[in-house]
Order: sequence, then structure tokens, then C-alpha cells
Amino acid sequence: MPEAGQLALDVGDVGVREGYRGSSATKIVGITYRQLDYWARTGLVEPSVRKATGSGTQRLYSFDDVVRLRVVKRLLDTGVSLQKVRRAVDELRARGRSLADATLVSHGDSVYLLEDDASLVDLLRRGQGVFAIALGPVIEELRGEVTAFPTERLDDVAPGQAADMDDAANG
Repeated sequence: MPEAGQLALDVGDVGVREGYRGSSATKIVGITYRQLDYWARTGLVEPSVRKATGSGTQRLYSFDDVVRLRVVKRLLDTGVSLQKVRRAVDELRARGRSLADATLVSHGDSVYLLEDDASLVDLLRRGQGVFAIALGPVIEELRGEVTAFPTERLDDVAPGQAADMDDAANG
């Protein structure tokens, strides 16, 4: 048993497993007990230590479960509807991923999975890829490439002549 004030991490040890009661999980995450109960009954985030098996039994949530609950809460806070959160979680599961090990990005309308430094997957559009471009490396790459091309100073070209030269080059 950990000392007071320390988190007990669920590391999959065999034997006695500890967890947080629903009332503690709601306080930690900042949700109502009704939300917690609904999410568990509908399979969005189920307690992995002990499920409710009837009247009088207490659900026990592992630390990882509490992380999942917090992620769902944060997505809801960004404006993502519960229906969309559920679809995103289902898509993650279909990809063999979990909320606890994923990096998600949202702007309130959609939920994206950050796959690596250069790609996002739109979890609400059946995994459609969205690619990110880091501008720093692009700028550095271009700085090296543009040195092979001459530049012209603006005051070396007469007004009106620059437009004529551009037209001649493009025409």
C-alpha cells in the first residue's frame, strides 16, 4: 500500500490490485457520478480493477482508467461532443491504441491522433491522414537551396521594369 499522497500506478502486477472508488475518480477528474456511471455502462471508460457486479458492489478504477477519464473530460471541455469522443475512442481501439498512450489534438470539431512528428490522423473521418509541416526545417532547407540563385536589389530595377521582366520570364 503506498503512503498517503503517493499515486499507485497500475503496472499490471499479478495479485492484489488497487484502485480508486468511483467517488474518488469523480473528484480527481472533475466529473459527476452520473457521468462516470454512464461512461462505464456504455463502455466508453470501464473500470479495469473491478466492475460493478450488482447492487452494493463498488467499481474500482486503476490509475490508467483515471487517465482515460481525464482525457475524455478534456475533450468534452474543448467542445467535442460525447458522440464524437465515443467515435474517436472506438477508432483508437480499432487501431490497437488506447487513450492512455495516445497524443490527441482537438479544436472542438474533430479529434486527431498525433502519429509522429509529421502526421495527424483524423479519428472522426475513419483515419483520414492529415499532414503537418514543421516550418523550421523547410526554412533551413530553402536557405541552402536559394544560394544557387542570384538575387536582385529592388533599387537596381527601375519602377515598372520589374513587372515587365516578370511577365517576360513567365510568358
